[in-house]
Amino acid sequence: MTRLNRRTLIATGLAAALPWRASAHESRSAETWVMPEEFLPRPIRFRDPQEPGTLIVDPDYFALYHVLTERRGMQYSVGVGRGDLYESGWFTLGAKKEWPSWTPTKDMIARDPDQYAKWADGMPGGPRNPLGARALYLFDDRGGDTFLRIHGTPEPWTIGSAVSNGCVRLANEHIMELYEMVEIGAPILLLPKTASA
Repeated sequence: MTRLNRRTLIATGLAAALPWRASAHESRSAETWVMPEEFLPRPIRFRDPQEPGTLIVDPDYFALYHVLTERRGMQYSVGVGRGDLYESGWFTLGAKKEWPSWTPTKDMIARDPDQYAKWADGMPGGPRNPLGARALYLFDDRGGDTFLRIHGTPEPWTIGSAVSNGCVRLANEHIMELYEMVEIGAPILLLPKTASA
């Protein structure tokens, strides 16, 4: 597979505009939220051949690319980890779950005990769960769970921003679509951030 960087990844179909962001004071609910058109999935063409089945996340563009053939794929809009919580590198899809349960990590609880300590024993899956409708579990090269996820969200208005505790989030309807197409063992590349976010 060609060594990836943004120069080789840039594809026909990428949105040229900066991501749209909602006002911090805007009233929101997942039931009434309408995804901006520029955040809807779209077909793309890669400049250089890629390995089919690969997932590639570009945090600077808030984009996830699913490689369908060597030259074609789908682009999904995502939210990514804020600040230095985003972790780049190569991973493997080690597990995937529908309506997954969620347990905050010890680091999350230490950073914000008021928000996370009450869920130290876990939160069952469901519409209010932070992992949303589906989750893809990223494993390291030794087969260990990294606790990084590509998952849905009950807060679709956060797509296009760096707000998470390190995971990559998609709108629930988009992760449900992606979930059906990706297979256990798929390679996953989280490109490093180059822009401040």
